[in-house]
Amino acid sequence: MYKVIFIIYNIDLGQDIQQKGTHIMKQTYQRTLTACYTGYVVQAIVNNFIPLLFLTFQNTYHISMSNITLLITANFLIQLLIDCLSAGFVDRIGYRASMILAHAASAAGLICLTFLPDLLANPFIGLLLSVAIYALGGGLLEVMLSPIVEALPTDHKEKTMSLLHSFYCWGHVAVVLASTIFFSLFGLENWRIMALMWALIPIYNLFVFRKVPLCTLTAEDEETLPLAAILKRPAFWILMVVMTCAGASEQAVSQWASTFAEQGLGVSKSIGDLAGPMFFAVCMGSSRMLYGFYGDKLNLKKTMIASGLLCIFSYCLISLSPVAAVSLLGCGICGFSVGIMWPGSFSIGASVLKGGGTALFALMALAGDLGCSGGPTYVGFISDHAGGNLKFGIQMAVIFPALLMAGILLLKNKKSSMR
Repeated sequence: MYKVIFIIYNIDLGQDIQQKGTHIMKQTYQRTLTACYTGYVVQAIVNNFIPLLFLTFQNTYHISMSNITLLITANFLIQLLIDCLSAGFVDRIGYRASMILAHAASAAGLICLTFLPDLLANPFIGLLLSVAIYALGGGLLEVMLSPIVEALPTDHKEKTMSLLHSFYCWGHVAVVLASTIFFSLFGLENWRIMALMWALIPIYNLFVFRKVPLCTLTAEDEETLPLAAILKRPAFWILMVVMTCAGASEQAVSQWASTFAEQGLGVSKSIGDLAGPMFFAVCMGSSRMLYGFYGDKLNLKKTMIASGLLCIFSYCLISLSPVAAVSLLGCGICGFSVGIMWPGSFSIGASVLKGGGTALFALMALAGDLGCSGGPTYVGFISDHAGGNLKFGIQMAVIFPALLMAGILLLKNKKSSMR
């Protein structure tokens, strides 16, 4: 009798210890997940804070518009370069070192922004160096955050990935709102203080990433595909098209949302930024958050196709409506429709190309960035050849969501379900 009781007690104790261990593991990786969420807020800061100061830089440092444009180009090109190079060096130095470097560079760039332009004889060189430093951090964050989250032992990875990417949207909204409020209360001349305040976030997250547990993207019993093998897979090139179209579908409208608000509604630039890009970002973030909460009830591939159809509808609403307010509503619908495209493409890529590792995510990020650049450029080129008709340019951009849907249909997923 005593032996039976002893055996039962040990079984119960073992189960209790296992349950507690599982709970502790989930809590531990929750810290990693939260740090990744904050990482996307950091990327939103480095990408969206300095554009709020372009006019200030022009007036303070007497910088030409062409040089201001060069700051945008430098940020974009350096992040693209990091996308290309990271496929080769990230796995060598490790995830933790990469994330520490990314946050250190992001913070350093924001801090340098406050003194380098005044320290150097040519203020533009100081601005360009600051942008180059934080662009290094932003590029690494974009490459690293998705594979780190994909590697975590979480259920419903598609939901988690969507929720992760929603934090870039909320970070964008926070940067515009908080900075606008600060400038209204304390004056635009104190922008350096605001830059230092934003730099505190990557500094804090750097120390968090020093301690949180990280997992490898490829399981121990799973063979890692070499880069040459990835490039030979037809599915990879379809994924590259899908990812390019995801970025293009998003930015083809996002980059012109402020113009619609200003010209169509006849409001100031400040109000136009709030009614245009911020409205777009809120709708996109809401879409990603909703999928993050309820994505386990949806089929990802079907959701992506439905998003493509809704995106085409929003383009038609923007380009064909004679009412400016309806066109602006179309911008919001577009933001909602493209929300799942970028994180959804990552999730499908990880499922279709098992063992692709960090190299796959880096190349997909590269394709997405090319789409983000090419989408608005395509719209601008078509609009220019149509006599400056921006609505016609956006109408012709329906090719991007159409190609995305075609690519999703062509991909044959190794899993039986994308839930």
